[in-house]
Amino acid sequence: MAVELVKVPSPGESVSEGKISKWLKANGAAVQVDDPLFDLESDKAQQTVAAPVAGILKILVAEGEIVAIGATVAEIDAAGSPSPASSSNPPKVIAGADEGTKDPAAPTTSASHKVAPAAGRILAEKGIDPATVPATGPKGVVTKDDAAAAKAVAMIPKPVAQPPAKSAEIAKPTPTVVTAVANPAARETRQSMSMIRRRIAERLLESQNTTATLTTFNEADMTAIQELRAKYNERFEKKHGVKLGFMSVFVKASIEALKAFPVANARIDGGDIVYQNFYDISVAVSTEKGLTVPVIRHADELGFAEIEKEIGVLAKKAKDGKLTPADMSGGTFTITNGGIFGSMMSTPILNPPQTAILGMHTIQKRAVVVNDEIVIRPMMYLALSYDHRLIDGREAVQFLVRVKECLENPERMLFEV
Repeated sequence: MAVELVKVPSPGESVSEGKISKWLKANGAAVQVDDPLFDLESDKAQQTVAAPVAGILKILVAEGEIVAIGATVAEIDAAGSPSPASSSNPPKVIAGADEGTKDPAAPTTSASHKVAPAAGRILAEKGIDPATVPATGPKGVVTKDDAAAAKAVAMIPKPVAQPPAKSAEIAKPTPTVVTAVANPAARETRQSMSMIRRRIAERLLESQNTTATLTTFNEADMTAIQELRAKYNERFEKKHGVKLGFMSVFVKASIEALKAFPVANARIDGGDIVYQNFYDISVAVSTEKGLTVPVIRHADELGFAEIEKEIGVLAKKAKDGKLTPADMSGGTFTITNGGIFGSMMSTPILNPPQTAILGMHTIQKRAVVVNDEIVIRPMMYLALSYDHRLIDGREAVQFLVRVKECLENPERMLFEV
């Protein structure tokens, strides 16, 4: 049977490249159909690529490399035998360094001590003998990382030798002088930016460069919401199987404000204003790899329990790295909650082509004046960033006032008044 090529699948529309974040099988390992081979990270999501056929895996592209969609990254030989060196923890692989493949550019110090081309260049620059460098690559290959580590060690300053003391000074103790310079490897660490983080950086820069962003602020008394949660949360959870959180309340309050001020739910398309008569609310979710913004579809048609359940599903997918491009595209308005990290106030950045984003912040008890009396209330600062090309200050302020009114008087959301 012919050797099967393992190619990089397309994670979604407009994605042209991805990063092999981790090989899940070792080079030379036996794999079965649908066995997970590697994790592919793109600028929109992460997915696990499975083996299309059974056989022996030959890895062609190193872990951490960025590859084009459709590129061949491995081969599976149905007639091959497993390599005794294969293990469940695959090492980094240098393309062209597998057994039976000769790389004329890779210097060799012995039959079992090969040097990858990139590693050879680093060692040559510092005049380091490859034979003195510990090899961690497959089959004794000195990798680029091995060479970089050897280079860092070579850069550590050696003690400065002192000249012999004169005969008259022999009885005097002569201290050894050592130049104290920290190991460069300990002072800074270089790590490639993840595809998601790169995309976040591009989107943030795009937002700043293509929109006229302003932010307006207000504050809301969260007493009514907290009392509702305290009164009904137990029965709510028992009936619906999910807790009554703050986010569903903010989603509902935002929809009421969007209905009152449709321009905040619109987008600019060339010379046109496109008013969107549906409410797909993007909710920012923080993960270890960066901020993702999955979308709650047709949120205006969902109840509080349905919104909470959908948020739970999307948050889990985000943390597990299983969000798809479809999960994050097409939102009309975004809500972000910096309050869960303790933020008192911030200016959220727009999520183009959306024209507005609401920022929630931490709830803090403060002294406020109510009916001419100073009382202690749980207060939250609210921020609305908006594209001033489309939304005027008057509309932005009134939008935020409507959100505030819905939070302080939740019955308004029930009766839509």
